[in-house]
Amino acid sequence: MARRGLLRMGLSLALGAALLVPSSGAAAAGGGGLDIAKMPPQLRARVSGLLDLALSTEARTVTPRAGRQTNFFPRDDECGLQRGGNTKINQNCLNVTDEDLQGRGQAQNETSVAVDPNNDRHLVASYNDYRRGDGTCGTSYSLDGGKEWNDSTAPNGFTRGDQGNFQPAPFGTPREYWQASGDTSVAWDSRGNAYLSCQLFNRGEPTSPNPDASSAFVVFRSTQNDGASSNFPGRYVIVNADEEGEGAILEDKQLMTVDASKTSPFRDRVYVTWTEFTETTGYIYSSFSADYGETFSAKKQVSPAGTQPLCPSPITAGAGCDNNQFSQPFTAPDGTLYVVWANYNTLVGRPIEHEGDEDGIGDGDDEGDAVGISAVTGVDNHFQILLAKSTDGGATFSPPLKVGDFFDLPDCATYQGGQDPGRACVPEKGASMRSVFRATNYPSGGVNPTNPTQVVVSYGSYINANSQESNGCVPQGFSAFGNPLYDGTKTAGACNNKILVSVSNNAGATFTGTSTNARAMVVANQANNQRRTDQWFHWLAFTDRGKLAITYYDRAYGDDETTGFSDMSVSGSDNANFTAFGVKRVSSTSMPPPTQFPNAQGNSQFWGDYIGLAAKGNNVVPIWSDTRDQDVSICPGTARPGTPPALCTATEPNGIVANDENIYLDVVDLPTR
Repeated sequence: MARRGLLRMGLSLALGAALLVPSSGAAAAGGGGLDIAKMPPQLRARVSGLLDLALSTEARTVTPRAGRQTNFFPRDDECGLQRGGNTKINQNCLNVTDEDLQGRGQAQNETSVAVDPNNDRHLVASYNDYRRGDGTCGTSYSLDGGKEWNDSTAPNGFTRGDQGNFQPAPFGTPREYWQASGDTSVAWDSRGNAYLSCQLFNRGEPTSPNPDASSAFVVFRSTQNDGASSNFPGRYVIVNADEEGEGAILEDKQLMTVDASKTSPFRDRVYVTWTEFTETTGYIYSSFSADYGETFSAKKQVSPAGTQPLCPSPITAGAGCDNNQFSQPFTAPDGTLYVVWANYNTLVGRPIEHEGDEDGIGDGDDEGDAVGISAVTGVDNHFQILLAKSTDGGATFSPPLKVGDFFDLPDCATYQGGQDPGRACVPEKGASMRSVFRATNYPSGGVNPTNPTQVVVSYGSYINANSQESNGCVPQGFSAFGNPLYDGTKTAGACNNKILVSVSNNAGATFTGTSTNARAMVVANQANNQRRTDQWFHWLAFTDRGKLAITYYDRAYGDDETTGFSDMSVSGSDNANFTAFGVKRVSSTSMPPPTQFPNAQGNSQFWGDYIGLAAKGNNVVPIWSDTRDQDVSICPGTARPGTPPALCTATEPNGIVANDENIYLDVVDLPTR
């Protein structure tokens, strides 16, 4: 890859270099790239789960699992599978993976799905796919409305070099071979082309003997063949040639949309947005393609620097809205581009130590504490959802406005144990501590196709109409890692995460959440059994008839809330301002807590960062990462001369049977109210 041309473009990127940091947070000896340990805690906590997995697992010691059942293999998980109407999307048979690499070679998570606007029998899906032994951008397609699926392969093994200004180098000149990829999304244009957005990176030293820490965002196009194959190689959105591992920037969490409106002046324009981290800032950027994903524009900053009334607490003085993550682009029929994201520049107060209590739980017992935790004075710990729009095809953006306030999920080390400091999670109620997978609240937005001036954004909040201080859920500032603390986190009936709904009826000029407290916002989870239970990882979509659908993980069924099991639900509304929602359970049975990418207790620390949803006529298509299929490994000591090894399932130290992560989908009638 032509290093000189890339650096001249200023597209410095060190996603792969960041993977050099071991779980202790110290920069690896001999490694290069952005030193995550130097980030302020409130910025470091925003790095996505895909990178967090690579950052925190490379140096982990794995404890052998217990409770083996010899010579048992789950025959129902060989390839495709149906579970009570839920269809398995990834069609691979289960790889038998060594127990210290559980998840590698097996798991799938972080889902996206899209329906061809010209033929709703054609669907494409994407996900992080670990079947090759490391993450890659997995893809599948269906030609019969989602009943049967085939896997396709994104040709992301290498990309061309660059001669400057993104002019592709001819074959035979140096090119870039990629070790890993992920953070996928898919979309269709109005002419039957499907697109895949994929993040590519190399890990660099010491994970690899090669110091190359180059990285890129690329877009693949399936040219009028329904997602069955892609152009090769993918086209750069942004790229960093970092063969020596010297980068100082980390590009993270890209998502894509395509303007498929036949009436739009920017018809079929492809948009990608993402977060660019440095050691002191995290801004949102955007790029577009006006030629069907062949070339992309220079990046455009969406979240502003300088003095910003909406962002009173920048990490760096004068840097404005400099702590952001989880951007999503979406378009209106008239071609307006909206970008919505989570902003964290609302932090106030100064850190203070918990005297005699290094774990921050308040028990006065420091024995076995893995990390010291401090809190911030005051109890208010809300963040905010911001939105900017472009009416000129992504060339310029309006100043941001507030969609609403939200309260993020609680600090995981404080309430669930200290194996993964710096991350939030969804603590189950009761004594068990199985839910340690990384989770956070983020926005998802859409425009009503029957009322183009109506824009709706959904987002999670741990403080809401059903988890107010009056029932024991009280905000208590922040941990030293920038994650919220609460009283009532482990108390049944107290804290619970909900999906809030903020509506604009004036094309995004104002939202119902702009001046409304999160405690008074409409929630999408209105069934009686959802009022005191957790819902998280959501996505939003409109049907062609203007009905609103929101899907999410849900602990409203059986004993999910106390055991850490979960289900999938979808909420739907068809009233004028989407204030009343019907609810439908989508998963046919509850899913156990994930065990892929485990800590020493067998608890998964990574289950992706988001899920997907698409509309199909008057139906909706939720897609998610599912943990109901059992995992298998080689039974220790069974491979002997003349005797082949046997396969075993296992029970983790946490009491949960080891399970796989597969992608499931359903096509359901939308409940409304």
